[in-house]
Amino acid sequence: MRVIVLGAGVVGVTSAYYLRQAGHEVVVIDRQPGPALETSFANAGEVSPGYASPWAAPGIPQKAVRWLMMKHAPLILRPKPDAAMLRWLAMMLRNCTEVRYALNKSRMVGLAEFSRDELKVLREKLGIAYDERAQGTLQLFRTEKQLAGAAKDMAVLDDFGVEYELLDRAGCIGAEPGLAATSDKFVGGLRLPGDETGDCQMFTRQLADWLAANGVDFRYNTNIEALERDAGRVSGVRTNAGLVRGDAYLVALASFSPALLKPFGLGLPVYPVKGYSITVPVADPDRAPVSTLLDETYKIAITRLGSRVRVGGMAEISGFDNSLPARRQATLLHSLTDLFPGGAIVDGETNYWSGLRPMTPDGPPVIGATPVDNLFLNTGHGTLGWTMGCGSGHLIASLIGGTKPAVDPAGLAIDRYR
Repeated sequence: MRVIVLGAGVVGVTSAYYLRQAGHEVVVIDRQPGPALETSFANAGEVSPGYASPWAAPGIPQKAVRWLMMKHAPLILRPKPDAAMLRWLAMMLRNCTEVRYALNKSRMVGLAEFSRDELKVLREKLGIAYDERAQGTLQLFRTEKQLAGAAKDMAVLDDFGVEYELLDRAGCIGAEPGLAATSDKFVGGLRLPGDETGDCQMFTRQLADWLAANGVDFRYNTNIEALERDAGRVSGVRTNAGLVRGDAYLVALASFSPALLKPFGLGLPVYPVKGYSITVPVADPDRAPVSTLLDETYKIAITRLGSRVRVGGMAEISGFDNSLPARRQATLLHSLTDLFPGGAIVDGETNYWSGLRPMTPDGPPVIGATPVDNLFLNTGHGTLGWTMGCGSGHLIASLIGGTKPAVDPAGLAIDRYR
């Protein structure tokens, strides 16, 4: 078939890869001048299947109230007269139960584990390098209460067969030697040795270059205006460069997916949740992180990417605002310098960035067919587009091609919201 992929972020490009591997003719359309220049550009760098969890979890409403009051708040809410925001918040609150959390997490972990394994296969096959490391993730607890709360997380990890280590202070320093100078700041941690790290934008750009050299048609600087419909099927994509026709159409437009689907009556509850990051040079390798550290108090990830350190996190619910307030950068710098003083150069250019994460209210992404015969979705990955990218691309290519998927797609399609 001729498949038109809308979106050239990590999810769109990995989808294009697996579609091309299956023998399809593939066209990728994106408004940006190149791949991975929006949400995929400067994310936290984690490939963390073990942390593939819904934000909608028991106790989150109570925690959210406390977070909103913190100086370095991990959650920022800017209410506005926005029906989509209110609907999304209401749906998220309904999913903050033990039963729904367990169901939603079960739909996420399997896909994330499969995706990490597919990422390994892909990079070995194509020889792609992207400052990758396979040295695990350390979730760092600053308080005894946080450490005690890890028991629930470990029970879930046991259920899914995810390897982990519960570490005391000395164990945390063993995993991340740069913490030795700040051992009084934390009490322990939970380490997932199977997790990986890497530069998502670097990976996506190299994969897109390989695809372009192997028959995939990338059309950058092309605005997607609407989907044309005829007799219950999509008949083409209307762009500023003309109409593009295919046999199947895949929407991988992250937070911008719902607007394109609205004329079809498809109420896709994906809402942008803004995240921030800074990227700074390593100053002293012995004081910098080795892999990824998750600061549980501030919900911030500190990741080593070659000779750089990426610090990313926070969740700001404010619509499609992409501004860069100085106080958000201060929170990122606080977490980094509080735990790894002297590890990175923070008094110069910090490459401060923000991106809009496409969040579903229940957690899992939306992958699969729609009621429109030849229209498919691969969107709504939230903070896990990098973690789930290869697995999601593999899955949607199977569903579009009508072959047996390697991972269970149950509960991922849009019909779960009907």
